[in-house]
Amino acid sequence: MQLTWKDIGTVPSSNDMLDIVLNRTQRKTPTVIRPGFKIQRIRAFYMRKVKFTGEGFAEKFDDIIRGFPNINDLHPFHRDLMDTLYEKNHYKVSLAAVSRAKTLIEQVSRDYVRLLKFGQSLFQCKQLKRAALGRMATIVKKLKDPFAYLEQVRQHLGRLPSIDPNTRTLLICGYPNVGKSSFLRCITKADVEVQPYAFTTKALYVGHFDYKYLRFQAIDTPGILDRPTDEMNNIEMQSIYAIAHLRSCVLYFMDLSEQCGFSIEQQVKLFHSIKPLFANKSVLVVINKTDIIKIEDLEQSSQDLIKTVMNVPGVEIMQTSCYHDDNVMQVRNKACEKLLTARIEQKLKGTARVNNILNKIHVSTPQARDELDRSPFIPEEIKALKKYDVNDPDKRRLAKDVEAENGGAGVYNVNLKDQYLLDDEEWKNDVMPEILDGKNVYDFLDPEIAAKLAALEEEEERLEQEGLKQQIFDAKIKGF
Repeated sequence: MQLTWKDIGTVPSSNDMLDIVLNRTQRKTPTVIRPGFKIQRIRAFYMRKVKFTGEGFAEKFDDIIRGFPNINDLHPFHRDLMDTLYEKNHYKVSLAAVSRAKTLIEQVSRDYVRLLKFGQSLFQCKQLKRAALGRMATIVKKLKDPFAYLEQVRQHLGRLPSIDPNTRTLLICGYPNVGKSSFLRCITKADVEVQPYAFTTKALYVGHFDYKYLRFQAIDTPGILDRPTDEMNNIEMQSIYAIAHLRSCVLYFMDLSEQCGFSIEQQVKLFHSIKPLFANKSVLVVINKTDIIKIEDLEQSSQDLIKTVMNVPGVEIMQTSCYHDDNVMQVRNKACEKLLTARIEQKLKGTARVNNILNKIHVSTPQARDELDRSPFIPEEIKALKKYDVNDPDKRRLAKDVEAENGGAGVYNVNLKDQYLLDDEEWKNDVMPEILDGKNVYDFLDPEIAAKLAALEEEEERLEQEGLKQQIFDAKIKGF
């Protein structure tokens, strides 16, 4: 999935586009033609000029269209974000104008190349070439406004943060000036501007950090005011789209000191207003600026008001102070744990993995070849066994019972040598070497090895005796 668009080429103005393509045509095609040339050569000369110019414009327009993202293929978060920042319909109309201009220039090129095939003189071919290039230039000049708009969009797209909608995300939201940017600066290395006035953050800022060897992204959203969605500006709508579309753990920040300019009642009301956006998300309410005032120092009515946010399932409240860096990492770690737990639960609820395993399992049923009943054979000893009952004091002792008595799973290891059938029970725990004297022992295993070894020893004794007799006989011969 494409997350950044920093590699989009520069969109020139209409006049610059004309200069680029026409100068290229002048450099890449022949420039000398004389009246004495044959008419076929004159036609080919001007046909090449028109055709090369049309291909140059088409290539440039195609690069512009391919460079910009197709808004219908984007993730819903990026699609709504682009709609808010650039107005989706205006964006589509501008790209459609470029695409239409490309089609028109290709049509003009084909029409005039067809006319040049029947040119009767140098003057007529030259006039047809001028008319073709003039029509192309007129089409390009009409793209003045779309080119200017697309260049502005390109510059802004390159400055957008790289946000992955599917990765582990902490989303920081709340009223303006409640300490969201300060928290992001504390937990990441993001260079976020922090000022003591509202709406310092006017765009989405992203920072990254590691927790339990996993990569997380934290997103600082602009402040939200408690008002209907249709009355929100583009700055606030960025936060709304981020909360609505990103799978994340939402950190809703509150300032009990009310130095942000909004009362506790207004902050609680905003939480309940955007509560529908928290569906299927982990939510952590963060009470910031505890160095000034804590929940315990508030009046009972304010405390009860704050506790109303706990009505949402899964919501927890934590306190922190970004100014003194107090309890900041605990809040971050708690949010990461909630997010990881929620992602695991969501994966367990999904049926895709179960269906994938079931698709790999196939139970084959043999077809009956005759009418005879062939019931499964069960030995009489198995049938006579008493059914296992956990509460029966005389029940059979199973390997599971032995495991439970010796510490349970993870502590007790089954002795696989207990069932070995050996002549001597003491041999069960003998260690059999795999490599002996640099050779694989299993290559020399033989069930008749003992008999062969005894025969070999007898043969050696016999040969030794025969050799000794031969040596005595040889000595006697030498003595004579």
